[in-house]
Amino acid sequence: MAMAFKMATTGMWVTDECKTSFMEMKWKKVHRFIVFKIDEASRLVTVDKVGGPGEGYDELAASLPPDDCRYAVFDFDFVTTDNCKKSKIFFIAWSPSASRIREKMLYATSKEGLRRALEGIHYDMQATDPTEMGMDVIKDRAK
Repeated sequence: MAMAFKMATTGMWVTDECKTSFMEMKWKKVHRFIVFKIDEASRLVTVDKVGGPGEGYDELAASLPPDDCRYAVFDFDFVTTDNCKKSKIFFIAWSPSASRIREKMLYATSKEGLRRALEGIHYDMQATDPTEMGMDVIKDRAK
């Protein structure tokens, strides 16, 4: 099994699939978002769900479990006031209030390692409920 990057603080490994999917999203625009999860048994960060190019923010929000932590990256396309098309990539650390404390700690300590493995992220967000990562928050950050 090929491993891409070890996160020193938690001993978790980021799989090659995570980096490959991210690069496909960033350069080829074949994904709109990617949701990652930690498999505690194998100590791997893996791809949980991939959103196709036709999917958007609503599908990303629906794919985040209400009682389980996840990481997500979202490719947000927008038009500036100067009528220029731009794209910004958001890293979202999803840690809902209903998730287990052990899980919240594991995701919090593993976050920076995954973020470093995924080069080219523009904005970092932490969310405990959907309002903290709403489309209005993303639009405001992307300006």
